[in-house]
Amino acid sequence: QVQFVESGGGWVQPGGSLRLSCVASGLPVSNYHMGWFRQAPGKEREFVGATSRSRASVYSDSVKDRFTISRENTKNTIYLQMNSLKPEDTAVYSCAATTSVAFRSGEPSLYYYWGQGTQVSVSS
Repeated sequence: QVQFVESGGGWVQPGGSLRLSCVASGLPVSNYHMGWFRQAPGKEREFVGATSRSRASVYSDSVKDRFTISRENTKNTIYLQMNSLKPEDTAVYSCAATTSVAFRSGEPSLYYYWGQGTQVSVSS
């Protein structure tokens, strides 16, 4: 059974940092392109970024230069380092996996497996 467990969310003031983790079980993340998505209340799910099997990353314009995705395949874990956080970054963040070559598009329907998410709240 495939399972992703996200952790590391919480409350932080604007300008602060958080690092989210996504620990996978039931599949080797090394075989998958891994994405991070977020969803704020009342809004559509939004693509944050993704890392390919070869560790090449792509980011949405809203987080580029502030967020960094990395992977540690030996721990079957994906990370999302978030710096210079803004109130508009407040959302539930989820990781997801796919083998689709179109993973960079950020289209959620291309991702097969999803975690439940972790809440990130940015406010003063």
